[in-house]
Amino acid sequence: MPALAQVSTAPAIFPAPVSLRLSGPSVALGDAVVLVREAGADAATEKLVRAVLTEAGVKNIRVETVLPKRLYLTHVVIGGAGGAAVRDALARTGGEVPAKAEGYALASAAQGDGALIVLAGRDGDGLYHAAQSLRQIVARGRVSSVVVSDYPAMPVRGSIEGFYGKPWSMAEREDHIAFLARFKANTYIYSPKDDVFARDKWRDPYPADTLGALGKVVDVANREHVNFVYAISPGPSICYSDAADLEAVRRKFAALRGLGVRSFYVALDDIEYTKWNCPADEAAFGAPGQKAAAAAQAKLLNAVQADLAAAGHGSLTMVPTEYYNTTESPYKAELRKALDPRVVVQWTGTDVVPASISVSDAKNATKAFGRKTLLWDNYPVNDFGETTGRLLMAPYDRRQAGLSAELSGIVSNPMNQEVASRPAVAGLLAFSWNDRDYNVQRTWRAAALDLAGGDAGTADALLAFFDTQHVAPTFGHLPWQPQAPKLKALIDTARDALADNDPQAIATALTDLGEAADALAAAPDRIRAGVVVPGFVRETGPWLDAAQLWGRALRLTVDGLVAARAGQSGAARYFAEATELTKKASAIRSIPGATRFEGPVKVSDGVLDSFISDAPGLIYLAPAPSPKD
Repeated sequence: MPALAQVSTAPAIFPAPVSLRLSGPSVALGDAVVLVREAGADAATEKLVRAVLTEAGVKNIRVETVLPKRLYLTHVVIGGAGGAAVRDALARTGGEVPAKAEGYALASAAQGDGALIVLAGRDGDGLYHAAQSLRQIVARGRVSSVVVSDYPAMPVRGSIEGFYGKPWSMAEREDHIAFLARFKANTYIYSPKDDVFARDKWRDPYPADTLGALGKVVDVANREHVNFVYAISPGPSICYSDAADLEAVRRKFAALRGLGVRSFYVALDDIEYTKWNCPADEAAFGAPGQKAAAAAQAKLLNAVQADLAAAGHGSLTMVPTEYYNTTESPYKAELRKALDPRVVVQWTGTDVVPASISVSDAKNATKAFGRKTLLWDNYPVNDFGETTGRLLMAPYDRRQAGLSAELSGIVSNPMNQEVASRPAVAGLLAFSWNDRDYNVQRTWRAAALDLAGGDAGTADALLAFFDTQHVAPTFGHLPWQPQAPKLKALIDTARDALADNDPQAIATALTDLGEAADALAAAPDRIRAGVVVPGFVRETGPWLDAAQLWGRALRLTVDGLVAARAGQSGAARYFAEATELTKKASAIRSIPGATRFEGPVKVSDGVLDSFISDAPGLIYLAPAPSPKD
């Protein structure tokens, strides 16, 4: 009998690469690997490559400087695109490094009596991205034979810690930056609204211990190839015409520059521009108003931009007072005319929390601000009243492919809950890397797998839980993403089957819904045991507790419907027990102090509660006959 050919499948890499093709069967790494390290491979990149190999079972990693003509072991070549060994390895494997910033090539194949893996970066950031992709093509001691050529669609991709309420801890910031790096992001903007030394007391120096702790976060960002951007928010009290206030901004930035920060930001959002903070500004810029405010802001920003340019630190970023639309105004017209064209302008879309963002919207923003804008996407932030009691865990969606042509980048404003923000933020990162090939659902699952340490069962439990936190509110009454779409589809199918009174359809629908109820009831315990990021369970604890109760209530409701169809008198007891569980679930509150607005936690509200309440009336159950005398 002939031997079956070895079957290999294309691995999943997130964000989706520009180009990936299989080049042969997967290859065993073996116990020993030779690492050929060229110029351009920094310590963090080499450390990540070594960690991937060790996790895959490699026991011995030997470093050499030359790639032999015939391989006898697995050889891993890492370095910049111009190195001799890298060029040789690329030629042997068919890899090619794109001529784009942060571009990289990753190629692997059987060679001689061994295997060859090459990671080549157009720059140091690109090489680090290649190592993050290597992590995803190695599994169970083998590496997929692939040729990957990849680069980002948008220059800026990441997060802005820009919410109101409890800021993240320094440890959470470090963990978030490492998460950003895994999804090939390159930007973290430090701008918590409740950091008093960045906003209310922006003129005052940071305490030494706070500055030292920030320095450690900056060190992590630099190692992870993530740009730490420091933002100051002087708008509530600044006197634009006062040289002392400009000097105070310079002093604050100088202190952060001493920590290794090279990118800076001035936030002028959520302030009044119909009054001045000092009489001198009226003398300098005229009566308060939109045009005068823009002129004053441009004067400040241009001076800071000149400082950065002189230091070789690139562009300043700012968020304007009019940040959430593209409507022409005296403010935008003056800012467009007076602001140094090197200054990057942020924009939140067509609203503070927009339901969608189109290429046309972004083109209008480019016209309004006189440059491509950096999108501040207010998702999944939960610091406004409509989010009370909610985690926002729907996938990143309703942003149009092609935005990369009109934006300089996208950053997410996450929730106060750092780890729980990751399912949504991961989607934004994948979209900003490759908006044309972004797959909403597959990326959402990849984010679940990242939290689950690759365990598929835990990831499925997470996805069941995410579905109960799917709704995405706006500042209005209508959310821009629906609540619990997967669970709602099952409930709607059951309602329709009952309405049609089709016995077979009813049986199938209730079976499917019962299985979903069991999965939801079991998910919290699986999540607590299987999630590899401890902060997730801590942040979501009340919601996990409530979801378990709602899952059990749904199971009892399904059992009640089944019993009612069978004419069993115990149906009413099932419904009553379900109601008691929903009361307990509804009484669970969010964690005090964790968010700006607190209240009872919400789990599939409008879906589960409505169905459980309606269920007793969906089947008529005749009362049991009274016993005869």
